[in-house]
Amino acid sequence: MMSVQTLNQTVSYHLQIASFDIPSPMTYPVFIMGLLLYLFSIFCNLTIMLLIITQRTLHKPMFYILFSLPLNDLVGISSMLPRVLSDIVTQTHSVYYPTCVFQAFLCHMYGGGVLFVLAAMSIDRYFAICKPLQYPSIMTPFTLCVIISAAWGLDMAMILTLFALQSRVKRCKAYIQNIYCDNPSLLRLSCGEDLTANNIYGLAMTALMQIISVGIQLFSYINILVICIINRQSDTKSKAVNTCVAQLVTFLLFELTSTFVILSYRFQNIPHNAQKLCGMMIYLLLPIINPIIYGMKTKDIRSAFFMVVRKKKIAFK
Repeated sequence: MMSVQTLNQTVSYHLQIASFDIPSPMTYPVFIMGLLLYLFSIFCNLTIMLLIITQRTLHKPMFYILFSLPLNDLVGISSMLPRVLSDIVTQTHSVYYPTCVFQAFLCHMYGGGVLFVLAAMSIDRYFAICKPLQYPSIMTPFTLCVIISAAWGLDMAMILTLFALQSRVKRCKAYIQNIYCDNPSLLRLSCGEDLTANNIYGLAMTALMQIISVGIQLFSYINILVICIINRQSDTKSKAVNTCVAQLVTFLLFELTSTFVILSYRFQNIPHNAQKLCGMMIYLLLPIINPIIYGMKTKDIRSAFFMVVRKKKIAFK
């Protein structure tokens, strides 16, 4: 027989996790579709990152900050999708507790990263469009490091505090009710103790992230809009629109997707598979769409990409 100590270790470190209810004939088609989406996202985001690293035309403050966006997208989709695809194929539906915590940490880092990176990008656009003459002296390498470090540092500090509070909660259950691990799912493993501090901090952290990100972006884009209205030169307006539209689209997509996911869990008549798929959309939509948006709307990235393609064609002739 299994000893009490061994049983406790099993409950503590091996968890059962929810999964999609997929008919057997559809298992591999769904897996292949998910794998193709994942590989597409990896390829596109890595392409943008490599272009920024290797192409001198992209060695500008705007693109150094933009580098954080595909990096964060890779964190988001990689923290969730491989785990789900593995469960679909293997049908094991179990996860090692430390792995579950690490996945939850990365998922929350991704969510905060989207908000803070977009805020950092809007600061750069504000200085570039509203203070073009002072831009080179303002956006120095030091300023750039401060902005990027602040975006990632704030995100890291807030999420670490969230999980420090979670680590103090005693676990009595061994079933994750979501198809991937996150902080609410981990808290539901508790022994029924008071989670008021965790809930208050979680809500306060989410509100603070939103206030900081939305506040900075509103300030930046309202000032940019005023400059566009005052300055009637068409080239100035075009520059403002082309550099800001992609960021605004990304921000709106993230907010709308998050709202849609929250609402989907409030309606009990939605099929479970649909609810689970909605929960995944936060980590799927932007990592797949962002490279397309920035590749199409950012002229410098588009030009750098086609220049590399032309060079490769010439090299193979």
